[in-house]
Order: sequence, then structure tokens, then C-alpha cells
Amino acid sequence: MERFVKRSTDILVSVPCLVLSSPLFVIISLAIKWEDGLPIIYKQERIGLHGKPFNIYKFRSMKADAEKDGPNLLEIEGDTRLTRVGKFIRAHHFDELPQLWNIVKGDMSLVGPRPERKYYIDQIIKHDPRYTYLYQIRPGATSYATLYNGYTDTMPKMLRRLSLDLYYLEHRSWWFDAKILFKTMMNILFGKIF
Repeated sequence: MERFVKRSTDILVSVPCLVLSSPLFVIISLAIKWEDGLPIIYKQERIGLHGKPFNIYKFRSMKADAEKDGPNLLEIEGDTRLTRVGKFIRAHHFDELPQLWNIVKGDMSLVGPRPERKYYIDQIIKHDPRYTYLYQIRPGATSYATLYNGYTDTMPKMLRRLSLDLYYLEHRSWWFDAKILFKTMMNILFGKIF
């Protein structure tokens, strides 16, 4: 029953959000194309429910060839791979809007552990094999860990995020999800306040 309620909530929230944010989709798409050309949407393989890969969608915030040399764990201040539009949409979390489509498709949920790339999962598992416990639930567009751990650009932060995700896994409920969604919206609207 809990899964049905969670999935129903995901659809009942994400579909109207997709419709309401469609003007933003148009504006952001035009800005990305004007500054740096195509593609507008960036897709990347992530690992989701039951350890199965899926493509996550985001507005492209980096130059098209940003990862030609492979994944980079550390994002440094003044990262030259980011476009001007990219810096803005990341600062306001608009780059994440296309993930609403991932939620509609069932790849993701509104709330759950953030999906990660296999490359990084392999590194995390070397330090803490409990990461595989997260495969029990759909990854989320927002998470308890994101609220309190921020951007994870180092292995210690990734391991802290894992401990927060495991806490969420053990204590998840509709009420906990509602609190996480509320705090996420407050952070987006008013900046990091938690």
C-alpha cells in the first residue's frame, strides 16, 4: 500500500509541476541554445531501483565536451566547464527540472536517495558496501541527505550522504517525505535555511 501511495503522489505532483514549469522549460532551453548550442538536455546513466541503470535528464549546464576526459569527482570554485546559463540554473536548481519526466516514467520518485553513477558507486562500495541497500527504493529528485549534506564532491561527503540515505531508508514514511519536500521547496525559494 505504501508503494502505491508513494507512486500515486509522485504522479499527482510531478505531472502538474511539468505543466506549470513549461514556460521555464522554454526559457531555459532558449538560453542554453543561445549561449552554447545543442544539446539542451543532458542525459547520463545512473543506477536506480534494484540496481538497474536508467538515463537521468537535466538541463545541460556544462560545455558539451565537459567530461571528455572522464568523470571528475571534485567540482572546483570557478569551474570553467560551466556555462554562464549553467551557473545560474544550477544555483537555482532549474537544471533538475527535466527529472520530473524521470519521475513520471517511474525511474525516480520525488523523494529518495539521489541516484549516482556506477563509477562513483563502485568507489563508495569499497568504503561501505551498505550502499547496495539503497537499491530497495527508487532514487529521488530530492533527499534527506541533500538537505543536510549539500553537494557531494569528496569521498567523505559521499560516505556522509550514504549514512543519511540509510537513515532515510530505515525511517521512510509519507510524513517524512512531506517534510523533505517542504524543506526542499523552502531551500529553493529562500536559499539554504536548514
